[in-house]
Amino acid sequence: MDNEIRRLRTERGLSQAALGEALGVSRQTVNSLEAGRYDPSLPLALVLGRFFGLPVEELFHLPDDAFGRR
Repeated sequence: MDNEIRRLRTERGLSQAALGEALGVSRQTVNSLEAGRYDPSLPLALVLGRFFGLPVEELFHLPDDAFGRR
């Protein structure tokens, strides 16, 4: 799943470690989220949305071909 986490984090001048600390997760988790290697749990997605002041749908994007849609 694609996301806007790296862009939002860097716009705010935060390191991965600082964002992880604010969210209660490790820097490695933030790195994996940004790289698309890890999809967050619903609670973590909601915390991310709250942290950045955005709905979850604006943070995460399904690929165009998800569920057979094109």
